[in-house]
Order: sequence, then structure tokens, then C-alpha cells
Amino acid sequence: MLPARQLLLDGHFVDGDATLGLRAPFDGRALQPVSQASSTQVERALTVAFDGRARLARLSAGQRRAVLHGIVSGLGRRRSDFVDLIVHEAGKPVVAARAEVDRAIETFTLAAAELARFGGELVPVDLMPGAEGTFAEVRRVPAGVVVGIVPFNFPLNLGAHKVAPALAVGAPIIVKPPPQAPGAMLLLGSLALEAGADPAAMQVLPCAVDVAEALATDARVRVMSFTGSATVGWHLKAKVKGRAVLELGGNAAAIVRHDADLARAAKRLAQGAFAYAGQVCIKVQRIVVEAPVWDRFVAAFLSEVDALGVGDPSLESTTIGPVIDAASAERIETWVNEAMARGATSLRRGARTGTLLGPTVLTDVPRDTRAFAEEIFGPVVVLERAVSFDAALESVNASRYGLQAALFTNELSAVRRAFHELEVGGLIVNDATSFRSDNMPYGGVKDSGLGREGVRYAMADFTEERVLVLRP
Repeated sequence: MLPARQLLLDGHFVDGDATLGLRAPFDGRALQPVSQASSTQVERALTVAFDGRARLARLSAGQRRAVLHGIVSGLGRRRSDFVDLIVHEAGKPVVAARAEVDRAIETFTLAAAELARFGGELVPVDLMPGAEGTFAEVRRVPAGVVVGIVPFNFPLNLGAHKVAPALAVGAPIIVKPPPQAPGAMLLLGSLALEAGADPAAMQVLPCAVDVAEALATDARVRVMSFTGSATVGWHLKAKVKGRAVLELGGNAAAIVRHDADLARAAKRLAQGAFAYAGQVCIKVQRIVVEAPVWDRFVAAFLSEVDALGVGDPSLESTTIGPVIDAASAERIETWVNEAMARGATSLRRGARTGTLLGPTVLTDVPRDTRAFAEEIFGPVVVLERAVSFDAALESVNASRYGLQAALFTNELSAVRRAFHELEVGGLIVNDATSFRSDNMPYGGVKDSGLGREGVRYAMADFTEERVLVLRP
């Protein structure tokens, strides 16, 4: 049996009090197990991070940038190792795994670049009589200890969106990696140490759920940055003592208007719905099509779906690999069956083999079914015919989620109207809802979250404003 991966505590890789076995989602083979941090080790990590705050805050921007550049170099050097970890632990198709590593490189590069301009501002406060010549200097200072909770579906880059901003501003971060795919964050921690990071700057603690909750809700934690399910995220927010940044679930909808480029819409929406087996929080789950182009769009869309490769994530031809575990596959299948029992029509019904599910395309799905209303997080998409653009907008908003939406159209007035009326964190025009650039503000409204990711925006969340008033 392979030795367990060690956790990163106070600058050293050490064993936990227990280990967790891991299996590859695709074929179930045993992978390297991972140590699990005990409550005592979590307490030690919190002490290290809390005591290191002042030391990290004294680091110059140049010193912090040097660490970020070192991590960028390390990611490039170990690119194939990260790809292998993501493919085997998370079951992500190899092409998508390479793209994730490249995005992580970009995320750390962006954080290093932000240090040339991030810091504060001068505010004229000489508005009242007697305040002539008075100015206020506003500086952004590290908020304190950050806890970053990372999901399995982007085990490197979503971790990078927490680690890179924390290192950039000098805030100590304790990372709780996903139990299914912890290897990427542990390897990233070793790169941080190699780049010269302070032992308190980044610690990585795989641990059980109850231990993780105690970590996230400790009074010494000033910011909890959580990416995961809405249920868990809002539960933790109610208990955290400091600030909560939540990037939660979605039920992303795309509108295809009568004037859309249907071939482009079909291709991009098929990829957006089914890439990585739909295990993306901004994956296309609902497609609302205006009635005049329904038949043509559906035919083009199904043709694109049929061309998607399904199977072994290590193959270049695979778009749809396995879902993360058997329980997820069973849940997805149950939700589809429920929708079918309620009158939904299947235009494509993907067969299930273990954790591998082929693409499923449904229509006539009742809005109160889970396949329509909840985040399915699997290779399933719902098509809905809309009698008008008004009806399409109403359908998109008829959800408790509001992460991102998409609109395919060539009419600017429709874009402006959708941008003003749709209750979402982001509107993507002429591409799938799954589009994301690592330097844009990213997050949702309603049950989809609170706050924004994106390097500069996370740097703001991990800092606090301090005001110096200068009187003449």
C-alpha cells in the first residue's frame, strides 16, 4: 500500500492522526491515501497562522511578488504532475485538466501583477469649513487569518483563487482541500515553500467534516472563502465569526433568441452542458429557446451532443468522463427518472455504467422537479421552448439560484435588457454560461453566493481599509 500524503503544517509535511483512502472515479483503482488532520493539528495551524499575521504584514510587495513568481515557475515545471493528479483524483478529462493548470498559472501571474497597483487611495476630506488642507490616506491591510475551502471539481485553480490573493496581500491562509482530490493543494503547498513562502503563509489540512467546520468557524478566522454546495455554504456562514465569501451552486440558464447564430449556440452550449460530465457550477443546465427557431436549434444541438466523446478521462478524445463517485451517479439518475415519471420527454438518454453517464437531454420538464429546479451537477440538460423573449427572461429568473446566465443574440437592445433584468452575477453573450476569466469578478446572487472571486476582488475581500487622516 502506498504511504499516505502528508499534510502541510507550520512549514513541514507531517502525518495526520488518520488516513483517508482514495479511489479513481473512472475505474475505482486505489490511489495514494491522504493523511487527515486532527483537532489538535488544526489548533496548531490556527496558532501558527494567527501568530504569523504581523510578520506576514511586514513583507514588502516585492517579497510577496517574488513568492508568487516562484509558484508560477513551479507550476510550469510540475505541470504534468498536476495534470496527472487532477485526471486520476478528480476524474477530469486530460484536456480540461491541462487547461486548469494553465489557468492556475494565470491566476498566480495576475496576483503578482496586481501588487504593482493594489494598496489604497487618497481621499479629499476637506469638504467642511475648518478642514482645509486635510487629506485621508486609505490603505488596505491584511484582514487576518483566511480559511479556504476548495471543491473537487477544480481542485487546483479554485484553490489558487484563494491562495494567490492571500499570498499577494500577506494574509495567512489555511486550506482545506477536497477529500476526493487533495493532491493538487498539497503539491501547491510544497511549491509555495520552495518559492520562499513563510511557514505561516500557507498551510494545507485535509480533515474530516466536523474538524473542518471547527476550523472555519474559529474566532481567529477573519475570512472564510468557501466554494461548494449552497446547503453547506449557508450553514457555515451562519456560524462564522468573521467575513464569509461564498461561491455556491448554480442552475445556469441560456437563452437562444430567434436571431441567434444557431450553429454557434448549439456547439458552445453542448460543450457548456456536458464538459467534465457537467460537474461545473456554471455549467449549462437549462436552455430556453424562442419558438421560431426551436426545431432548427434542437436538431443542431443534438448533433453536437452526439459528437461528444464519453469515457476514459486520460484519453484526448474524452469530453465527458466519470462523475466523482457512485453516489453522485445514482443521485443524477434518480433525478432524471423523477422528471421522466412526471412527464418529461427524453431526446437523449445517456446510459450509466458505474460512475460514467452518457449525456441526457430532456424537454417538457416540470419546473418543480429537481432536474429543473436544483443544481444537478451532472451530464443532464433541460430544453424549454419560450413563446417570447419576455417568457425566456421570466424562466431564467424563476430560480432560487443566480450565478451566471447566457444569451445568444445579435441584437444589442436585447443584450442591454437582459443585463438589466436577469438576476444573476454575470451574463455571458454569445457563449456558454461556463465562460470565466480569472481576472473578472465572479460570483452569484440569491442562493448562489455572497461576494466575488477574481484575483483583485478576492484581494479586496482578504484585506480591510485603514484610514490615516492628515491634518495640516
